[in-house]
Amino acid sequence: MHMQAADRDARKPVTVPHLRGMKSAGEKIVALTCYDASFAAHLEAAGVDIALVGDSLGMVVQGRSSTLPVTLDEMVYHCTAVARGASSALLIADLPFMSYRNPDVALGSSARLMAEGGTAMVKLEGGDDWACEVIAALASHDVPVCAHLGLTPQSVHKLGGYRMQGRNEDAAARLREQARAVAQAGAELLVLESVPHALAARITKESAIPTIGIGAGRDCDGQVLVLYDMLGITPGRRPKFSRDFLSGRESIAAAIAAYVAEVRDGKFPADENILG
Repeated sequence: MHMQAADRDARKPVTVPHLRGMKSAGEKIVALTCYDASFAAHLEAAGVDIALVGDSLGMVVQGRSSTLPVTLDEMVYHCTAVARGASSALLIADLPFMSYRNPDVALGSSARLMAEGGTAMVKLEGGDDWACEVIAALASHDVPVCAHLGLTPQSVHKLGGYRMQGRNEDAAARLREQARAVAQAGAELLVLESVPHALAARITKESAIPTIGIGAGRDCDGQVLVLYDMLGITPGRRPKFSRDFLSGRESIAAAIAAYVAEVRDGKFPADENILG
């Protein structure tokens, strides 16, 4: 039986243990990016579990060509705005480019996002040894961490563009190993972006921590989309793994509610939204 927004203990705050419980119970986790208080209130009303203040704001809010120019100050600013509109959704913030290049810098950046920005968890990209060292340092200081593997937008220049990752056997094995490593280092949540659905399903089955997919098929423990993509208001071409939920509906509130319902019921992503 799927948990509806109105049934969630009168909207008690979503916590890390709550997300682990949802994975164990087979209940889908619903996440959306968010950048301001007004949209945060819509996410709250629809019963979204996770509000992710993504550095995607550099592209969809600031009009930049990548996430790389986004600063820590800008992330803190947007986090404070979202925190004013969201009281029960778990607030996660991206650590921006080079703000977690070593454990000491990551601790300082995370302290700002949590103490000033009001976030409950920070997200960082990568699963190599250095990233695991940072995750371990944050976890040892009781900073909840969401890891991010697959297509990691802050590495766009190294990857050669926004391309699916883990297509061949070696790359898939590396992603599986990185998923194990970030969990062992202390990550509490794992975003899988633009990886083949079969690989994402395997990682999800092997993982003790919940997985959140974006362009990673329907078998992850939850789904996340960029809010502007799922409302069909992002300039340019919408990613295939997304859908315009506002089309044919009368309001933004109705679009977000439809997204929540389809993720909860396992209807999104549909076949046409699955890559690989």
